[in-house]
Amino acid sequence: MRDPVTDFEYPEAWVAACRSPELLPDVRRGLAVLTASGSVLRRGFTTGTTAAAACKAAVLSLALDTVEGVDITLPCGIGVRIPVDAYRGRASCRKDAGDYPSDVTAGLEFVATAVPSLSGGVQFVPGEGIGSFGRNTHRHLQGTPAISAPALDCIRRSIDEAVEEADLNGTTVILTIPRGAEVAQKTLNPKIGVLGGISVLGTTGLVEPWDDHMVEGVLDRIARAPRGVVLTTGRLGLRYSRLLFPEHEAILVGSKLHEALRAADDDAVICGLPGLILKFMNPDVLEGTGCATVEELSATPLWEEVARRELRAFRVRYPRVRVVIVDRDGRVVGESP
Repeated sequence: MRDPVTDFEYPEAWVAACRSPELLPDVRRGLAVLTASGSVLRRGFTTGTTAAAACKAAVLSLALDTVEGVDITLPCGIGVRIPVDAYRGRASCRKDAGDYPSDVTAGLEFVATAVPSLSGGVQFVPGEGIGSFGRNTHRHLQGTPAISAPALDCIRRSIDEAVEEADLNGTTVILTIPRGAEVAQKTLNPKIGVLGGISVLGTTGLVEPWDDHMVEGVLDRIARAPRGVVLTTGRLGLRYSRLLFPEHEAILVGSKLHEALRAADDDAVICGLPGLILKFMNPDVLEGTGCATVEELSATPLWEEVARRELRAFRVRYPRVRVVIVDRDGRVVGESP
């Protein structure tokens, strides 16, 4: 059985040990994760998926009056049904965090309001509770809503589907997150310069149950990897790790690099985008750089010097760990000496 989200092939022993066989269909669909202990952990839905569901429901309710669920195609290609509460152009959807215990946005309400467009166009308007960038960076202009490209694509596609299904000429959809500004204070947004609300994100559309999954499943995979292991922190890192190190098993560990290295007996490759990796190697790496994020640092002339320094220092502490840092296009921008 293969996980359609990460492409990981579950060992037959894991499947045989599953304590909730009735949940295996969810594992096959990618909506849950099977661990080595036999437990099944539900994936949740990202803020981007929740936003898309609210927006689609609001548009559909212009034609159907009440809507209690909508079909959403996630950025990873999986189709899901999301519960909503929509009536005559106003929709509410609450974020389902699955079995991820540390999600501060769990249960957060997303509200979308749709009105028919006289001009025949389709317009999406981010409103209250959605953060915006407080200053210009190499990727974002000041004032731009903090909505990632995959999440925005999912929202717009869902609105377009609803417009077609409802047989409308067009619509304007306003998305708000009533408690967004309050909840954002519990996230990293204030530190990275995103102001006024939460970010709307979602590379795959699903939230991983990292905490439990790291303990029960991933650590076991790391310890048992027969041909060496590549530890990576995100989806793009996972993709490029497989391309760069096809002879190794690439394992997604998120921010749990300390635990993952212990499981690997400090003998592994770390490969991925610079953000979590540089902060893992040196939590104070940004001091004196004038940059708010590692990604911002990577676009400045300081990058080569800082990366070289941190990689050398890390190599002294972990002589058996090789680090390969890639950018979003898969180019190697830093490597252990």
